[in-house]
Amino acid sequence: MNHSSSERIAAGLREWIAAAPPGAKLPSTRALVAEYGASPVTVQQALRVLVGRGIVETRPGVGAFVRAVRTARTTDHGWQAAALGESADPAPQALAALRTPPNDMISLHAGYPDRELLPERLVRAAFGRAGRDDSAVQRPPTAGLPELQTWFAAELGAVGRADVAPPAASDVLVLPGSQSGLGTIFRAIVGAGGPLLMESPSYWGAILAAAQVGVRVIPIPSGPDGPDPEILERAFRRTGARAFYAQPNFANPHGAQWAPELVDRVLDIVRANGAFLIEDDWAHDFGIETRSAPVAARDDSGHVVYLRSLTKSVSPAVRVAGLVARGPVRDRLLADAQAQSMYVSGALQTIAHDVVTQPAWRTHLRGVRHQLAARRDLLVAALREHVPGARLDLVPRGGLNLWLRLPDGTDAHRLARDCEDLGVVVAPGQGWFPEPAPGAHLRLNYSGPDPAFFAEGARIIGAALALQDTVELH
Repeated sequence: MNHSSSERIAAGLREWIAAAPPGAKLPSTRALVAEYGASPVTVQQALRVLVGRGIVETRPGVGAFVRAVRTARTTDHGWQAAALGESADPAPQALAALRTPPNDMISLHAGYPDRELLPERLVRAAFGRAGRDDSAVQRPPTAGLPELQTWFAAELGAVGRADVAPPAASDVLVLPGSQSGLGTIFRAIVGAGGPLLMESPSYWGAILAAAQVGVRVIPIPSGPDGPDPEILERAFRRTGARAFYAQPNFANPHGAQWAPELVDRVLDIVRANGAFLIEDDWAHDFGIETRSAPVAARDDSGHVVYLRSLTKSVSPAVRVAGLVARGPVRDRLLADAQAQSMYVSGALQTIAHDVVTQPAWRTHLRGVRHQLAARRDLLVAALREHVPGARLDLVPRGGLNLWLRLPDGTDAHRLARDCEDLGVVVAPGQGWFPEPAPGAHLRLNYSGPDPAFFAEGARIIGAALALQDTVELH
């Protein structure tokens, strides 16, 4: 299809429409074909563009017409303020990570990898094949397509120890993204009002999911070396919690990866307390100098509930995640997942499975690791040169983010506003803490667009930080 021709026809019709009264009938397809020397398909494409923009409406068997502009009457929705009550927005700042800024801004706040880090060719081909597959018109099994369940189980089993039984495909639930999975896990295991131990700082989406479920979050301080096991053990004893949510590999936001000794210690604590470790392996496909080493691969006793999403590594359009749980908890999780979403689109599951089982998938991931390493090092060097007053406690060995500690007394939200005024979008760190933040931070994503502008972005952050210091001195 010739998009430039359809755009030319659409532009010409817009000029015709501007001089026509509402309700006027557009020239017929045959007349437009003759006038523009284009095919009927191209003319129809141009009309669809105008219909999509609300300029034209079509009447089957009659033709296309200039759409009349309806004047909206003024309505009073003030009554809703009393009906809705006070807003409970648990993570307003963190949601800024999902913003789509103008194209002329330098984006260091992104939550998703740039398009060039995605397997776009594989995804497009998989979408095309899925349209011809039965999954496009059939309801899938509630727990997920068997072939995708098998793949998630095999992926986890492949990195397990010889003395640990690998998970079975029947231990896997396929969910519509990890955010949905977190809500299901918190509801099914913790329940409203129950205590949930959580690394702090932690993924803002987990904090939001916990707030929406109504669980009581107990923060466990975590830094470059992970959480302190003694603090974790005391928290279990003090609260009677049944679950600890953590990201042992390349934690969002700071990128820490637990050492094997810490993994063993945390597992011992969880088992001793008859509790669950909720492991969010969000960055499984984004190892740089090392690979993700899932804790779930070291446990077959059912104490680890494991969550892995493909949304960031395959495509934002493919919201598919796998949840691995052994024992009776699996049935409880499945019951909640059914109540929330019934099942995951079979077409999306087919697409996800298609992409990750292609030989080119592994080749793609190797390329992504090299690109992430280059991007990370470029941003680290720029920050060290242009923002010397800030502190980078960890250069992560995987993941997508840097966690920048700002000088004491910095107003991170004001800094973010000043940076945006100067053309850089950053994410202040408060949204990654389930409690008041113990200091000012920025989470900076090195997988977003235009790494060539990282140096300029860091220079602007440094300038905005210096401006804040100058204002305070006066």
